[in-house]
Amino acid sequence: MKTQFDPYSNYLATLKKIGYVPRKEATQEDYNRIGFMSGLEVHQQLLTDKKLFCNCPAGIFHAHDDFDAEVIRHMRPTLSELGEYDGTALMEFKTKKEIVYRINNENACTYEVDDTPPFLINRQALERALQITILSKFNVVGEVHITRKQYLDGSIPTGFQRTAILGVEGEIQLKNKKVRLIQLSIEEDSCREISDIGHRRVYKTDRLGMPLIETVTYPDMVNPDEVKEACDYIRFLNRSTGLVRTGMGAGRQDVNVSCKGGTRIEIKGVAHTKWIPELTHNECFRQWALLSLREELLSRVKDPKAWKTESALLDFDAFKITHPAIKDARDNGQKLVAVRLPEFKGILSYFNQPGIMFAEEISDRLKVIACIEKPNMVHTELPQQIITSADMEIIKMILNTDEEKDAVIVFWAPEADIKTALETIEERCKMAFEGIPNETRKSFEDGTTMFERVLPGADRMYPDTDSMPIPLEGSYIGELAKTIPNDVHERLAQMIQWGIPADTYHYLLSKNLFPIIEKAIVELGVDPKKAGKLFGHELKNVEGHYEAGDDFDYTRILDLIKFCKENGYHSPLGAMMLPELYQHPNMDFNSILTVIKFKKRSKDELISQIDFLSKKFDNEAKNNTKENKAAWIMGQIRPMAVGNICLAELKSEIDNMIQ
Repeated sequence: MKTQFDPYSNYLATLKKIGYVPRKEATQEDYNRIGFMSGLEVHQQLLTDKKLFCNCPAGIFHAHDDFDAEVIRHMRPTLSELGEYDGTALMEFKTKKEIVYRINNENACTYEVDDTPPFLINRQALERALQITILSKFNVVGEVHITRKQYLDGSIPTGFQRTAILGVEGEIQLKNKKVRLIQLSIEEDSCREISDIGHRRVYKTDRLGMPLIETVTYPDMVNPDEVKEACDYIRFLNRSTGLVRTGMGAGRQDVNVSCKGGTRIEIKGVAHTKWIPELTHNECFRQWALLSLREELLSRVKDPKAWKTESALLDFDAFKITHPAIKDARDNGQKLVAVRLPEFKGILSYFNQPGIMFAEEISDRLKVIACIEKPNMVHTELPQQIITSADMEIIKMILNTDEEKDAVIVFWAPEADIKTALETIEERCKMAFEGIPNETRKSFEDGTTMFERVLPGADRMYPDTDSMPIPLEGSYIGELAKTIPNDVHERLAQMIQWGIPADTYHYLLSKNLFPIIEKAIVELGVDPKKAGKLFGHELKNVEGHYEAGDDFDYTRILDLIKFCKENGYHSPLGAMMLPELYQHPNMDFNSILTVIKFKKRSKDELISQIDFLSKKFDNEAKNNTKENKAAWIMGQIRPMAVGNICLAELKSEIDNMIQ
């Protein structure tokens, strides 16, 4: 009698087997148990007029369909000086990708498309990067050596990125620990990907060559929250200089994660730091699950090196096909292929990530390496059967499948991609016997990841023969050191001393508003708590509900504070004026007062209404207590009082008259 197999129950069983804990329930003991370890590579574009190695303007972007020319290239691997091929190069060659670059004459030149050597390095960019290097407490190098770092996905037309280390062995101070920094480098940014479908990948070159810095940490973080805290700190520190770009895409981070017995996995292009805790948590448990899966396979297969798949071409017409993707494949002239995975029963439905089974590891690689768009396969351990049970039984018979031991994958692809697909499936299954493959992974907002490419080798960097070394004199570095702001840790300590609400710190530091708040407190005499609330609560709320005018600048709020002080207006009026100022920064303040219908009233005029309102309350109110009366009168007068009188003083006057 056949054993009834339930893929979903198997998924839950393996989840329990590895001791998976949702992030919100995880403790430090859980992370210690699996050996959580993480480091960061934080990238931030520098605010410069030109790109790093040419005279094209930096920061001028264009739409996907706004281009003057297209350049098409195909990447091919070459032997290194040691007579070896890079693993990433071989993987990219397998994809047979056609790389398309869309070029706009306004922000690209022959350097961008690798037709001319680099110009001298942008000195403005170098100086700004050095200032941040000093602020991060790095040991600054004595001489800048520009090197080439291989970029084999086509995102840089040359196949390499020009980069230079500026500082080594720095540190940052978090709440409860110091995190060591390995190095800070200056480098050129890559292209922006527009699409990657099938064998065609399209980039645009407006971002290509823009100067950016990369700060690399040691793997000192032992839980996901520490990783986010360290990333936020580095980004706040960079922004505190006012020398970096902000906004969408200006800052990106790669997160390196490993578990006990695992390997370094690089999660690429994490767009938001708020994604980091869930991503790192899930990646560490993914590796932990793969190690458990390895032990399960080794207990079944005595000679992993001899293990191999078996495959057979299927006839579409021999099966009852209802799934749209398989129907489309048939109609488009593709082939249907079945693959037997010996001893793999229960492996494809093994827990991998929350809501994701191990089979996705194979499907991801079919998408990336064989260029077969998803959905690209079905298998015997799907919770819902896409191929009918009767059809699957026929397929098992064709492959001579052992019902109790084997698993079956069915995929569809153009005939030209079948060989690569079969190699990819067997290769990923064989990797499962070894544990965790070295790779980079793409991040998603829900905290899951997918295979992106093979992790580049350690020898991917080599000298750039087109660029000369740049000596850095000690006196020059000393002068730069005089221009850097306070460390983020010192700014936090100052805000705590001022009594600024803690829930404003993240916003104030991310927007680099500390210098403006400091001016408001020191130069304009604003109460620190009120300044913190104005910027950290009121301004944040305005930004969340309105669109900023083109010329809005945060220093304009200092002008607003000055206007209110000079005219004797009390602080709540400034908060009322903020939405209009934010949307129309060039409007004069008296006009804003007209728009919000503010009317200047004297203290005597406002207080004179208390007695009348008190009598009205006595005549009309049913619950006539002193507390209710005071609150009602305050509510009646407050709209007229805001800006004209201190509200605490008004409340005191109301309480005294009622008494």
